[in-house]
Amino acid sequence: MDSPQQKKAAGFSLDLGPLKEPIGFIRLLEWFFAIFAFATTGGFSGTTHFKVKCPGSDTHDVKPVFGYPFRLPANPFVIPSCNTTAKNQTFLQGDFSSSAEFFVCVGVFAFLYCTATLVLYLGFQYMYRQTTRGPIVDLVVTGAFTFLWLVSSSAWGKGLTDVKWATNPENLVTQCKDICEPGESPSLGRLNASVIFGFLNLILWAGNCWFIYKETPFHKDPIPVEGGPTGP
Repeated sequence: MDSPQQKKAAGFSLDLGPLKEPIGFIRLLEWFFAIFAFATTGGFSGTTHFKVKCPGSDTHDVKPVFGYPFRLPANPFVIPSCNTTAKNQTFLQGDFSSSAEFFVCVGVFAFLYCTATLVLYLGFQYMYRQTTRGPIVDLVVTGAFTFLWLVSSSAWGKGLTDVKWATNPENLVTQCKDICEPGESPSLGRLNASVIFGFLNLILWAGNCWFIYKETPFHKDPIPVEGGPTGP
């Protein structure tokens, strides 16, 4: 029959001590930055702008809308015609959903993994350290997420560059340059921040690999030299 101490050890026991260690503190930072990464990308909606000026007529503002997941042709917009009452429906060009959705997916799964491991660190630390399996699995998964952050952040950085080009008013007016002039450029500061958060996550996860590695049996502490010179 188990003793009361053994029963207590088998359940959740909150200990904030690991947050004072690099492995726990960095994991908490990863949790926050993963949220910032996918939250600044997912749900984004923006507007670009150009003007149509017909001779002897009012100026018409055209404001194409775009947003996550950045399938730009999904939102048509209308360019007024100067010669007839008909309106020309057209689309923004480019589908950049694959890189955006991949980046958000990595962020969401990283957030979930950080949540699970923080619960393990703070509430079930004895389970994490009682065998070598926990740190080894943690090291492998953390290394995998490091690679995923590298790939997804690079892909989304390239995708964002293409989104900027496709929504730049200077490029949009080329299809009606005789009567169109550029307007305000879209505000993409939030998306720029998402790429920064992605590479910050890469740095955090790569650095945390070292501290998790020190928890595994692969890391051996230096053996003190015995029989060294003694003092007088």
